[in-house]
Amino acid sequence: MNEVFPRGPSLLTRLAVVLSFSVIAMFVDTKVESVSTFRAYLTSIVSPLQYIADMPGAAISWSVSRFSSRQNLLEDNEALTSQITLMNEQLQRFVVLQQENKNLRTLLDAPVQQEMHKMIAQLMAVDNNPYSHQIVINKGAIDGVYPGQSVLDESGIIGQVSEVGTTNSRVLLISDVTHAIPARISRNNVTLIVNGIGDVNELSLEHVPHSTDMKEGDLLISSGLGNVFIQGYPIGVISSILRDESQPFAQVKITPSAKLDRIKYLLLLWPKDIAPEDAVSAEELRAAAELKDAQ
Repeated sequence: MNEVFPRGPSLLTRLAVVLSFSVIAMFVDTKVESVSTFRAYLTSIVSPLQYIADMPGAAISWSVSRFSSRQNLLEDNEALTSQITLMNEQLQRFVVLQQENKNLRTLLDAPVQQEMHKMIAQLMAVDNNPYSHQIVINKGAIDGVYPGQSVLDESGIIGQVSEVGTTNSRVLLISDVTHAIPARISRNNVTLIVNGIGDVNELSLEHVPHSTDMKEGDLLISSGLGNVFIQGYPIGVISSILRDESQPFAQVKITPSAKLDRIKYLLLLWPKDIAPEDAVSAEELRAAAELKDAQ
């Protein structure tokens, strides 16, 4: 009976043939010099195939490294932005203290400044009502936020918390027409009231007598009166003064210190006795800075 698939040589025969060819190939490779040239030629032909075979793995490795580097950069940028905002809050107080020193006010004569605790917040939304200057931030009651709390950016006062939700809060900006903040001129401590006029680039002083000692370039800071805003933080700089004797009061315009039209990161302030655990104190900031310098 004829087999459909006839059998070939046995396995032992095949093994013997393969071993014989292997021994012959090794002998030829060691004795014949032209074989090395032929092998190099074959290697040159095969090398592009090796590069092509390695390309998917190399592409994946490159993509992973790029994504990792970008993620690290984003995290570093976030951390540095938060640190800059926290440190700028202290810088604002230092500027005010420097002005007070120029006025020959020593620490013993000046009122004691209460140590503040801080927390970074981020902008979530902007009120789309053109007649209302309000924003929503990503901190709420679970973070210890309370109505009337002072809110700053890296340059000065932004406003105060008007409504508190569980996970977010609404902030009334100092530029809103319903907002007013007690202030004083850092140069001579004259007390005034700064009002919003519905313009993020301009504030005003109302009911200011013509005889008031003020001039363009004077820095206005929070006076602390009314127990809403912490004293000593920048509000704005007097940009123009119009003393028209036909009018009962001078017309004074102020440029806000805070960048009200470019808000992204904000700073919430707490007095030490009511600060939540997540809030950062000045001592912790200094300790972190000293540790970083030591490293």
